[in-house]
Amino acid sequence: MANKGMQQAAPLGFFGLLAYIGAAIYFIGQSDGSFWGVIVGLLQAIVWPAYAVFGGLTALGV
Repeated sequence: MANKGMQQAAPLGFFGLLAYIGAAIYFIGQSDGSFWGVIVGLLQAIVWPAYAVFGGLTALGV
């Protein structure tokens, strides 16, 4: 019975992984291709949802 919650959350994890991969491809593509540029791109891919939420709340004037 404990696995039911895990099974229901599994699709969200898959879409989160797809979002991370897409963001990583985008940010690495925007970098200059150096080692540290790629590392910064991977880090940006982790935190981009926070920037999106902040930008949305700022646009709403909250």
